[in-house]
Amino acid sequence: MCAPKYDVRYIVNGRLASETFDNKREAEARVTEVESAQDRGYAVDPAGGRITVDELAEKWLASDPGKRGSTVGRDRSALRAHISPAIGSRQLCTIRQNDVQQLVNGWAEKLAPRTVDRTYGTLRAAFAYAVAAELIGRSPCHDVNLPKAVKPVRRVVDPDDVAKLANAMDGRYAPMVWIGALLGLRWGEVAALRIGDLDLLARTLTVTETVTRDEHGRPNLGPPKSEAGNRTMSLPQALVGILAEHLAYMCLTAADADSFVFPAPGGTVWSYANYRRRMWQPAASKAGLAGVGFHDLRRTATTQLVLANVDMKTAGTRLGHSDPRLTLAVYAQATSEADRAAADTVGSRFATAMGFGDLDRISTKASRHQSAGVTDPG
Repeated sequence: MCAPKYDVRYIVNGRLASETFDNKREAEARVTEVESAQDRGYAVDPAGGRITVDELAEKWLASDPGKRGSTVGRDRSALRAHISPAIGSRQLCTIRQNDVQQLVNGWAEKLAPRTVDRTYGTLRAAFAYAVAAELIGRSPCHDVNLPKAVKPVRRVVDPDDVAKLANAMDGRYAPMVWIGALLGLRWGEVAALRIGDLDLLARTLTVTETVTRDEHGRPNLGPPKSEAGNRTMSLPQALVGILAEHLAYMCLTAADADSFVFPAPGGTVWSYANYRRRMWQPAASKAGLAGVGFHDLRRTATTQLVLANVDMKTAGTRLGHSDPRLTLAVYAQATSEADRAAADTVGSRFATAMGFGDLDRISTKASRHQSAGVTDPG
């Protein structure tokens, strides 16, 4: 005798939809889900869940024409290398949370935690699109445990290090180092600078473009990452002098408004990969700073702004942050100088209560005091 089947029928997009379940509990659960969805003003078409993950990926990638080419290339790489081979041919309706967790566990055995996180992010975004497009009722990418990534310890690049980098760099590109460290511009913003973006008499620099990558990794010129990235910044007088010398050396004047300030050989725009391989890495090694990246100069600029007590709104505006909190939360790093200043500030407030009225007379041996029950023999 055949086991009974349970049909659930409802109207979606003006037509009758039907789903069959093996048991009554699953059918009733689907009825509840459909009614709840209809109460919220939509219903998921069961046909949507029957497309494959590969088909979903193409729909998702085509859904955002404004996505940067480099991001599309990264997403396609993750799909092609890690997602499609595992579940690309499976229908959306067959993917459960446990399937995603097992997939992540498998990646964690072979890939670095950051790569796992980026790959999972691609899959999660694709399924979020599927929910928004009403192809499925709920994403399987929920409550997934990811491997813990160890935050890398970044070297704090101080002003002396910046000078070493600039001196080790090809003279035509040394000012890029100073711009990164003094203004905090991203590499792409520096590489895209044109003569018309500089007004050395007014001591200003305007950011209107950045170098990005297309889907195939080729350099592209486009707008900054956000509207806040379009900005005009005041220049330190020392940087004005460096840029004036650079323009004279390159035989560039205001009449060359559309020319790049730091052109690649042939006058074209640099690709980051070529710049990093041919210019940055040799200079960093020569300066004894191997492993330091151009973006570390941006952290240097932000840290110096923090040490100088520049307010976060001003600092965030100069760095092109849409949210000033990013300035402190993401880039500003603690330094030994800042730590010492913090210690001295707190210590000065407690000095009298601790019995030290004159901080200049405090002995390094902490005389006259006991610590942890041990009397100072001196």
